[in-house]
Amino acid sequence: MAITQVKVPDIGDFDSVEIIEILVAEGDVVAIDDSLITLESDKATMEIPSPVAGKITKLVVAVGESVAEGDYILDIEVSGEAVAEAIKPQAPVAQAAAPVTVAPAPVAPDVVKQPDQKAPVAAKPINPQAMSAAFHASPSVRAFARNLGVDLTHVEGSGPKGRIKQSDVEAAIKAVMSGQKPAPGQAAMSGSGIPPIPAIDFSQFGETTAEELGRIKKISGKFLHASWLNVPHVTQFDECDITEMDQFRKDQKAAAEKVGIKLTPLVFVMKAVVKALQDFPSFNASLSADGQSIIKKHYYNIGIAVDTPNGLVVPVVKDVDKKGIYELSRDLMEISAKARDGKLGPKEMSGGTFTISSLGGIGGTQFTPIVNAPEVAIMGLSKAKIQPVWNGKEFAPRLMMPFSVSYDHRAVDGAEGVRFTTAVGNYLSDLRQLIL
Repeated sequence: MAITQVKVPDIGDFDSVEIIEILVAEGDVVAIDDSLITLESDKATMEIPSPVAGKITKLVVAVGESVAEGDYILDIEVSGEAVAEAIKPQAPVAQAAAPVTVAPAPVAPDVVKQPDQKAPVAAKPINPQAMSAAFHASPSVRAFARNLGVDLTHVEGSGPKGRIKQSDVEAAIKAVMSGQKPAPGQAAMSGSGIPPIPAIDFSQFGETTAEELGRIKKISGKFLHASWLNVPHVTQFDECDITEMDQFRKDQKAAAEKVGIKLTPLVFVMKAVVKALQDFPSFNASLSADGQSIIKKHYYNIGIAVDTPNGLVVPVVKDVDKKGIYELSRDLMEISAKARDGKLGPKEMSGGTFTISSLGGIGGTQFTPIVNAPEVAIMGLSKAKIQPVWNGKEFAPRLMMPFSVSYDHRAVDGAEGVRFTTAVGNYLSDLRQLIL
C-alpha cells in the first residue's frame, strides 16, 4: 500500500478559490472520480474528484479556506498499481452552467465588482458571471435552511466574508414572522419598486404537484430575471434566404462525414454573425459598470445555447473569426457532447461576446431571446421553411429562415439594430460575401 497526496488540479484562471464543502472524512473509502471537496469561484461550483480508489488517511484543508492549483488537500492510501494514475491531475467537474440564455458564461474581465452594501443579499444585483449560488454557507447550514424552506440567496450573512451562519437563518425566519421583510423568494422576484406576485394556494382549485426546479434552472432563472430588469431590451425580427447556403452545406455533407464532421447550418450562421460583428462593433461589446462607456472587444467568442437534460447551458466557442467551417463543426460537436454529459468546465463557459440560441431544429416561427448580459446582444434562430418569394417575374420556392436579435438599447439604437440583422441576412444569402 502507498500514500498518494491529492492536490488541486487545473481549475482555470483562478489564483484562489474557496472551499465550501468537504465531502469526505478521514477513514472514508472512495472510488475513482468520487467527489472529495467542493470549490466555489465567481463563475462555477466545482467538485474535485478522486484520482484513485482508496481510503482517506489525512485531511489538511477545512471549509472556508482558499486553495489554488497544485495545493495539497488530502492523503489517500492506495495500492501500488494505482499510484501512477494518482499522479495524473484530474479535471474538476463543473456543476453549473450560464445562463443563458445564460448563461450564461460571459467574460470575467468585463464584470466590475459592485461595492459592498449593507442591504440583504436579495437586494444586491446578481452577478451575471455567477454560475453558482450567490451565497456562502457550510453544508450543515445549507441543510438546515433547506429543511425549513429558506432560500439562502435572501439571507444576509454575519460571518467572515459574508458567510451565512445558522443564527442568520433563524434571524431571517424571525424577521419574516414579525413582518419586518418579505418572505424568502419574494425579494428576488421583485425589482426596484416592483411589487411581488402574490402567493396563492393553487390546491384550493384542484389537485397540484410541486417539483423543485433543477440546479441549472435555479441559477439561470436568477440571472435571466436580473438581465430582464436591468437591460432595456429591443428585439428586431427578420428573415433571410438560405437556399444557396443550405445547398452548399448538403453538397459538402459527404466530404465532411468522411472526416467525422457533421455540417449544420449553425456553423455558417456563426461565420456570418462574426462578419456582421466586425461591421458593427457595438454588438460585440459590453457597457461599463456605470453605463457611461462601451467596452468594444476585439475578439469573437460566440456562446451557443445548448439544450441538456438538466437545463439550458451556454458553452463558448472561442476565436470564431480565426476558424474554418470544419474546425467550428468539430468545436460544436465537442462542446455539445460535454454539455449533455455535464462535463463543461469554467473555461468553456466564459469569455463570450455574443450568443446564438437556435430553436430551428425544434420548430417555431419567431421568439424573443433575453440578452446574455454583460453581452449586449443575442440572436435567436427559428425553423427555416420553403416559401414562395417574388423574384421580379414570378414566385419561386425559396428556403427562408426567420431569426431575431435582441439587444441592449443603451448600447445599440434601432437603426443600427436593423442594419445588423440586414447584414447577417445578406451574408447568409450569399456566402461569397464572407471572403470579401
